[in-house]
Amino acid sequence: MSHLPSIQIGPFTRAQGSIVLPGSKSISNRALLLAALSTGTTTLKNLLDADDTQVMRNALRQLGLTVIDQADKVCVVQGCGGKFPIQEGDLFLGNAGTAMRPLTAALAMQGGNYRLSGVARMHERPIRDLVDGLRQVGAKIEYELAEGYPPIQILAADIQIKDVVKVRGDVSSQFLTALLMALPLVAKDPVRIEVIGELISRPYIDITLKLMARFGVTVACPDAQSFVIPAKTSDAVYKSPGQLSVEGDASSASYFLALGAIGAGPVRVLGVGNDSIQGDVAFADALALMGANISAGEDWIEVSGVKNANGKLKGITIDCTEIPDAAMTLAIAALFAEGATRLNNIASWRVKETDRIAAMAAELRKVGAVVEEGADYIVVNAPSQGNWKSPNEGIGTYDDHRMAMCFSLAAFGPHALIINDPNCVAKTFPTYFAEFTKVVS
Repeated sequence: MSHLPSIQIGPFTRAQGSIVLPGSKSISNRALLLAALSTGTTTLKNLLDADDTQVMRNALRQLGLTVIDQADKVCVVQGCGGKFPIQEGDLFLGNAGTAMRPLTAALAMQGGNYRLSGVARMHERPIRDLVDGLRQVGAKIEYELAEGYPPIQILAADIQIKDVVKVRGDVSSQFLTALLMALPLVAKDPVRIEVIGELISRPYIDITLKLMARFGVTVACPDAQSFVIPAKTSDAVYKSPGQLSVEGDASSASYFLALGAIGAGPVRVLGVGNDSIQGDVAFADALALMGANISAGEDWIEVSGVKNANGKLKGITIDCTEIPDAAMTLAIAALFAEGATRLNNIASWRVKETDRIAAMAAELRKVGAVVEEGADYIVVNAPSQGNWKSPNEGIGTYDDHRMAMCFSLAAFGPHALIINDPNCVAKTFPTYFAEFTKVVS
C-alpha cells in the first residue's frame, strides 16, 4: 500500500472467508530478544514483519548481533550468550513499547553506556516503574528530558541484587516482562520479584514466562504477585531452542472475528486457537457473550453471524483487564449491538500509542454513537436508526495502528467511511487493508 493520506471504504453488508494471521508482535519481539541473549543460533518462523519488529531487529544489529531475515517470514538470530558485543550505542526505538521496555532492562545488565529514544509519543509513554525497579539492583539510569519518561541514558553500573525487587503492575505489564527477561542475566542467587498493587494484562506476563521456559529459564510463581527467577548455573543463561514458531497475532485476529459477527460470516482466522498462549484469544469469548456464533480448533477460530433472530449483537458489560488491546474492537462491535456496551478497567489505554479512551470516544461520536468515557472505562451506545453519520473529515487514526484497523469495521454501517492515514497499520499489520478487502463485500 502506497502512502495514502486516506482511503474510502464501504458500505459493506457481508464478510466471509479466511485469513492467515501475521505473527504475534508480543511473541515476535520477546523471542527476538531472548534469541539474541541465548547461546546458539535460533531460527524464528512466522516472525511478524512490521515496523515494531524491524525496530527490535535493527536495535539488535546495532548492538553487534547477527540477525538475518530470510524468505517466508523466517529470521535467524545468532545469540551472544548474554553479553552484547557492542557496549555503547544510541538506539532509536520509534514507538515500539515492546522494544523500549525490554531493551532498557537488558541493556542495564550489560555494564555499558547506552542512550534510548523514540518518537515524540514514546517520550510521553511512562517508564518510571521499570527504571525504579532497575535502580533497586544498582542500575544507573538517567532521564534526559522529563522525569519518568524516555529518552533515557543507561550508564555502566555494578548490578547487585541484595533484596526482593519490587515493581508496580498497574500501569503496564511490560515493566514486569522487562525485569523478568533481564534479571536472569545477573542472578547469582534466586531473585524474587514482587508486584505492588494490581497486575494488569496478566496474560502478557504468561507469554513472557512461557517463552523464557522455551529458552531454558523457568520462573516459579509461588503466588499471584510473586515471581522467583532461578540462580545462574553457568555463564550462559538462555539457551537456544533451535527453532521457534511464532503464533498468529491474537490482537489482529479480533478485527476479523468481529467481521464474522457483524457481516454474517463465516470468517475464519488461522494461526491462533485453543492452544494459543496469548490472552487476546479471550476476545472470542467476549464476542460469544454479545451473541456471536463461535467455533474453534487447535490453531483456528471461526465466527459465523449471531444467534439472535434479529441478527444483532447485544450490548455487554465486561472487565477488559485481560484483553486490553482486543477490547478496542469491542467498542466498534458495540456500534452493531442492541443496548449499551460498557468496557471496564481500560486505564492502560491512556498510555498506549495514543490516549485510546479519548481517541475512541471522539471518533465513535463522529459516526453517531452516544459515548460516555471515564478514567478507566467507556460506554458505547449504537447510533439510532437514521443517526449514523459519515464524517466528511474522515476518521482520525492518531498514528495508532489499532484505531485504523478498528474503524474499518464501522464501514458496515449504512455509509461509506473515510479512514485517514491508513498506513499507520504498518506498526503491526502492514497488509491489513489488503486482507480486509478480501473478505468483505
